[in-house]
Amino acid sequence: MKCGSWHFSVWLLLSILLFGLLQGGISCASSGPQRIISLGPIHTENIYLLGAEDRLIANTIYCNRPAQAREKMKIGSVMQANVEQIVSLQPDLILATSLTSPALINKLNGMGLNVVRFSQPQSFEQICNQFIQLGELLGLEEKAKSIVGQAEDQVERVKKAVAGFPLKRVFIQVGAQPLFGSVSSSFTNDFIVLSGSENILAKEKNGGCSREKVISLNPDVIIVAIMGSQTGEGANQKKLWFSFPTIHACSNKQVYVIDPDVVCSPSPLTFAQTLTTIAGLIHPEADLKFKK
Repeated sequence: MKCGSWHFSVWLLLSILLFGLLQGGISCASSGPQRIISLGPIHTENIYLLGAEDRLIANTIYCNRPAQAREKMKIGSVMQANVEQIVSLQPDLILATSLTSPALINKLNGMGLNVVRFSQPQSFEQICNQFIQLGELLGLEEKAKSIVGQAEDQVERVKKAVAGFPLKRVFIQVGAQPLFGSVSSSFTNDFIVLSGSENILAKEKNGGCSREKVISLNPDVIIVAIMGSQTGEGANQKKLWFSFPTIHACSNKQVYVIDPDVVCSPSPLTFAQTLTTIAGLIHPEADLKFKK
């Protein structure tokens, strides 16, 4: 009798679990939010990197990495989003950035929506920590940690590859009007430091500076990472720097233009890849062709 009761209890429990699965009440897919809106390119890129793009229902007009992200519904820009459209999409998670208006966040919270804001990371370490935090939010913590591990491994290989080379003084330009450069409080500073080099603006609190100041600091390498890439404003800035031949970077022909998207908004893996590129520009003699 007891044995029969035990079998009946097991059968009943399995029946309840099966019913829950069929009804969607218990599901692996229900782990974490399923309707996500990204208010920034970095969040969009990270969602794809985590393989959770099917949960992304909308993003901004500036979310163009990877290319598939351009096909997602657009709810506005990084600075201005359409509140009515966001509400109509019934998201269960909205990912905000440091550029998201506090008024917008308060308004969305007031409507009962779940908004998580990520601050602007100040280092590669913070980029990795925020990526893991996103993984936790999506129920993909272990995958996030694995990806961070890959990025950290590549960063270490870059550090070893440039170790022992002469120290170079570097200026990374991230703005043109006004002129703006990387400082130590920005994660872009890590592109320089992890390349075994010195940031000429490391002691500055604000990246705003004059061209005369850059000339006086006389960098060995100038890296232009502004909108326009190889053409347009980026190319114009490169040409302008070469009009000052007394700068070491110009006399040594070490003025470069690179994609601002990967410099100014990196995922952990994009950071590692961009670091490899920048380290190669600063130290062209280094062997940075890593085997996978």
